[in-house]
Amino acid sequence: MSKPAYIVVDARSSDPQRMAEYRRLSQIAVDKFGGRFLVRGNPYEVLEGNWQPQRLVVVMFPDLEAAKAFYDSPEYLAARQARAGIADFDMLLVEGY
Repeated sequence: MSKPAYIVVDARSSDPQRMAEYRRLSQIAVDKFGGRFLVRGNPYEVLEGNWQPQRLVVVMFPDLEAAKAFYDSPEYLAARQARAGIADFDMLLVEGY
């Protein structure tokens, strides 16, 4: 039985209006690989530590292979190109239970 995988992103953008195209294109790629947004820029509260993400995003995929296929896909490459020069992302991939 495969375990779900999660992509966690701290997204910082200098142009929220231009990020709309990135969000549109990334949604296409997420859908294609069976992903689902669990958190997408909602307000948060820091309980411990100093981490202050600008925009926190969590995407769940069926497994690590699907998440990696999403990230390496032509569809997500188009989304990454749409945010080039206007956004910085810290992104990690982690397997769940």
